[in-house]
Amino acid sequence: MTSAEAVPPTVESVHVPENWSSGRLLSTAARLVERAWADALEQLGLTHAGLIVLQLLESGVTTQAELARHARVEAQTMSRTVDRLEREGLVERVPDAADRRRHIIRMTHSGAAIWQRSLGLEKTVFPEVDDPDALRAALLQIVHAPAVARRA
Repeated sequence: MTSAEAVPPTVESVHVPENWSSGRLLSTAARLVERAWADALEQLGLTHAGLIVLQLLESGVTTQAELARHARVEAQTMSRTVDRLEREGLVERVPDAADRRRHIIRMTHSGAAIWQRSLGLEKTVFPEVDDPDALRAALLQIVHAPAVARRA
Protein backbone atom coordinates (compact mmCIF):
# COMPACT_ATOMS: atom_id res chain seq x y z
CA MET A 1 0.00 0.00 0.00
CA THR A 2 1.40 3.39 -0.98
CA SER A 3 1.07 6.52 1.12
CA ALA A 4 -1.45 7.86 -1.41
CA GLU A 5 -3.82 4.95 -0.78
CA ALA A 6 -6.49 5.23 1.87
CA VAL A 7 -5.77 3.62 5.21
CA PRO A 8 -8.64 1.38 6.35
CA PRO A 9 -10.32 2.66 9.50
CA THR A 10 -9.65 0.92 12.77
CA VAL A 11 -12.40 -0.17 15.15
CA GLU A 12 -11.30 2.54 17.56
CA SER A 13 -11.36 5.30 14.91
CA VAL A 14 -14.94 4.64 13.80
CA HIS A 15 -16.15 5.34 17.34
CA VAL A 16 -14.72 8.85 17.33
CA PRO A 17 -17.37 11.40 16.22
CA GLU A 18 -14.74 13.44 14.39
CA ASN A 19 -14.42 10.49 11.99
CA TRP A 20 -18.15 10.06 11.37
CA SER A 21 -19.90 11.03 8.15
CA SER A 22 -21.97 14.20 8.20
CA GLY A 23 -25.13 12.10 7.91
CA ARG A 24 -24.23 10.10 11.00
CA LEU A 25 -23.35 13.27 12.91
CA LEU A 26 -26.63 14.94 11.97
CA SER A 27 -28.67 11.85 12.80
CA THR A 28 -26.98 11.37 16.16
CA ALA A 29 -27.26 15.05 17.06
CA ALA A 30 -30.95 15.01 16.11
CA ARG A 31 -31.64 11.98 18.31
CA LEU A 32 -29.80 13.47 21.30
CA VAL A 33 -31.57 16.81 21.01
CA GLU A 34 -34.93 15.14 20.38
CA ARG A 35 -34.60 13.06 23.56
CA ALA A 36 -33.66 16.11 25.64
CA TRP A 37 -36.49 18.10 24.06
CA ALA A 38 -39.05 15.32 24.70
CA ASP A 39 -37.93 15.02 28.34
CA ALA A 40 -38.22 18.79 28.86
CA LEU A 41 -41.66 18.91 27.24
CA GLU A 42 -42.78 15.95 29.35
CA GLN A 43 -41.95 17.99 32.46
CA LEU A 44 -44.49 20.55 31.19
CA GLY A 45 -47.03 17.83 30.40
CA LEU A 46 -46.60 18.29 26.65
CA THR A 47 -45.52 16.28 23.66
CA HIS A 48 -43.81 17.73 20.61
CA ALA A 49 -47.10 17.46 18.71
CA GLY A 50 -48.91 19.26 21.54
CA LEU A 51 -46.37 22.07 21.47
CA ILE A 52 -46.89 22.49 17.73
CA VAL A 53 -50.65 22.76 18.26
CA LEU A 54 -50.23 25.40 20.97
CA GLN A 55 -47.84 27.34 18.72
CA LEU A 56 -50.28 27.21 15.81
CA LEU A 57 -53.17 28.29 18.03
CA GLU A 58 -51.07 31.18 19.32
CA SER A 59 -50.42 32.24 15.72
CA GLY A 60 -54.14 32.40 14.92
CA VAL A 61 -54.97 28.98 13.48
CA THR A 62 -58.44 28.04 14.75
CA THR A 63 -59.80 24.83 13.22
CA GLN A 64 -58.65 21.25 13.45
CA ALA A 65 -58.39 21.03 9.66
CA GLU A 66 -56.16 24.12 9.58
CA LEU A 67 -54.05 22.73 12.41
CA ALA A 68 -53.51 19.48 10.50
CA ARG A 69 -52.63 21.31 7.28
CA HIS A 70 -50.16 23.67 8.93
CA ALA A 71 -48.58 20.89 11.00
CA ARG A 72 -48.37 18.71 7.86
CA VAL A 73 -50.10 15.75 9.48
CA GLU A 74 -53.18 13.72 8.67
CA ALA A 75 -56.54 14.84 10.09
CA GLN A 76 -56.75 11.70 12.26
CA THR A 77 -53.34 12.40 13.78
CA MET A 78 -54.37 15.97 14.61
CA SER A 79 -57.65 14.73 16.06
CA ARG A 80 -55.80 12.49 18.52
CA THR A 81 -53.45 15.33 19.49
CA VAL A 82 -56.31 17.78 20.05
CA ASP A 83 -58.26 15.11 21.97
CA ARG A 84 -55.30 14.64 24.32
CA LEU A 85 -54.80 18.38 24.81
CA GLU A 86 -58.52 18.76 25.48
CA ARG A 87 -58.50 15.94 28.07
CA GLU A 88 -55.59 17.68 29.78
CA GLY A 89 -57.46 20.98 29.81
CA LEU A 90 -55.02 22.79 27.54
CA VAL A 91 -57.42 23.41 24.65
CA GLU A 92 -61.16 23.44 24.19
CA ARG A 93 -63.48 22.94 21.25
CA VAL A 94 -66.21 25.55 20.97
CA PRO A 95 -68.96 25.76 18.35
CA ASP A 96 -68.20 28.10 15.47
CA ALA A 97 -70.78 30.90 15.57
CA ALA A 98 -70.57 31.24 11.77
CA ASP A 99 -70.96 27.52 10.99
CA ARG A 100 -72.60 25.20 13.52
CA ARG A 101 -71.03 22.15 11.82
CA ARG A 102 -67.55 23.33 12.77
CA HIS A 103 -65.73 23.76 16.04
CA ILE A 104 -63.07 26.29 16.85
CA ILE A 105 -60.07 25.07 18.82
CA ARG A 106 -58.98 27.53 21.51
CA MET A 107 -56.19 27.47 24.02
CA THR A 108 -57.43 27.50 27.62
CA HIS A 109 -55.83 29.58 30.39
CA SER A 110 -53.89 26.45 31.43
CA GLY A 111 -52.76 25.92 27.85
CA ALA A 112 -51.64 29.55 27.58
CA ALA A 113 -49.68 29.23 30.83
CA ILE A 114 -47.88 26.11 29.58
CA TRP A 115 -47.26 27.77 26.22
CA GLN A 116 -45.63 30.71 28.02
CA ARG A 117 -43.48 28.34 30.12
CA SER A 118 -42.34 26.54 26.95
CA LEU A 119 -41.03 29.70 25.27
CA GLY A 120 -37.67 29.69 27.02
CA LEU A 121 -37.29 25.94 26.93
CA GLU A 122 -35.18 25.83 23.79
CA LYS A 123 -32.40 27.88 25.40
CA THR A 124 -32.23 25.53 28.38
CA VAL A 125 -32.44 22.28 26.42
CA PHE A 126 -30.24 22.78 23.38
CA PRO A 127 -26.49 22.82 23.87
CA GLU A 128 -24.63 26.01 23.06
CA VAL A 129 -22.83 26.08 19.74
CA ASP A 130 -20.17 28.52 18.56
CA ASP A 131 -22.31 30.04 15.81
CA PRO A 132 -26.04 29.41 16.35
CA ASP A 133 -26.98 31.57 13.35
CA ALA A 134 -24.77 29.50 11.05
CA LEU A 135 -26.22 26.26 12.47
CA ARG A 136 -29.76 27.54 11.92
CA ALA A 137 -28.91 28.62 8.36
CA ALA A 138 -27.40 25.21 7.60
CA LEU A 139 -30.44 23.39 9.04
CA LEU A 140 -32.80 25.57 6.99
CA GLN A 141 -30.72 24.86 3.90
CA ILE A 142 -31.07 21.12 4.56
CA VAL A 143 -34.82 21.34 5.25
CA HIS A 144 -35.44 23.36 2.07
CA ALA A 145 -33.18 21.27 -0.18
CA PRO A 146 -35.18 19.80 -3.07
CA ALA A 147 -34.09 16.20 -2.35
CA VAL A 148 -35.15 16.48 1.28
CA ALA A 149 -38.35 18.44 0.56
CA ARG A 150 -39.58 15.69 -1.79
CA ARG A 151 -39.44 13.19 1.06
CA ALA A 152 -41.07 15.41 3.73
